[in-house]
Amino acid sequence: MRGIRSLGLLGLYVGAQLVALVLAVPFKMAGLASTSNPNSPTAPIYIIVLIVLVPIAIIWLAAKRGGPAALRALILLGISASLFVTLQAALALVTPPPFYLGNPAAGNLGYWSVPLAGVIAVSLLLALTIEPQWYIVDLAGFVAAGSLIALLGISFGILPTFILLIALLVYDAIAVYGTKHMLTLADVVTEMKVPILMVMPGSADFDYTTSGGLKAQQAKPREEREAMFMGLGDVVIPGTLVVSAFISLPARMVAFGIGGNFIAAMGALLGSLIGYLFLIRLVNRGNAQAGLPFLNGGAIAGYAIAYLAVFHNPSLGISLAF
Repeated sequence: MRGIRSLGLLGLYVGAQLVALVLAVPFKMAGLASTSNPNSPTAPIYIIVLIVLVPIAIIWLAAKRGGPAALRALILLGISASLFVTLQAALALVTPPPFYLGNPAAGNLGYWSVPLAGVIAVSLLLALTIEPQWYIVDLAGFVAAGSLIALLGISFGILPTFILLIALLVYDAIAVYGTKHMLTLADVVTEMKVPILMVMPGSADFDYTTSGGLKAQQAKPREEREAMFMGLGDVVIPGTLVVSAFISLPARMVAFGIGGNFIAAMGALLGSLIGYLFLIRLVNRGNAQAGLPFLNGGAIAGYAIAYLAVFHNPSLGISLAF
């Protein structure tokens, strides 16, 4: 049963990376990158600060009277708004060309992707509000993860991405094994049933709405636990290197029409998957684990090996620009 859940989470993890690779170039062409200088080593600082401060704010607000309900509504609205923006850009790739609104001379264009993205985002918001079952939470988390990976990957070059991964690798280890506030956060968001954690149950009829939080699951004997959980950050952060390698490195053809940038990206993905295998072995022993030390460490190692094999350059593709 634990093997099925591990494979399910693995499928979500790999799927989100592949979706991000598909979205990366269109997102970049649409101007969705969050930085104008992707090679600046200071570029990821605001993301690091945000990731450090937001969990503390969530835990603090959740302890206040009426806090969980207000916090849940705020998180769901934020996720829905971000999904609308990214879905609109993604759907523009497959919808018909824009059309004129009113008089063509006015030059006002309408885009089919806008109402479609709105319908999907609102539908997910309603589903998460009314009946946040595990598959709805996973669907929203999967779409959000793929979009976020693409956005971060096109925003940061190799050096800023290394800084992001290493800083959050250390932070995650401290937050899980040291202060342990990340475990408190996981319990809070599983209680709220929001797509900040991906959920993989042992059976399809698992009722996430009545399952309680992470602590309730952890209190049960290992063989009686109904689901495994994986933080959305554990999917998004290592995936940033996959997309950054694909976007930042030269697409010099190596063999069979495959570019060196794609090989380096796959090296990062394969490395993170090896890290995932080590992580799951520890998780299956029954204790919560920090994911990023394994996933980020594996992604960096896999990228470095692939880059050296393809480009034969010890710079690892790092370029510095302030």
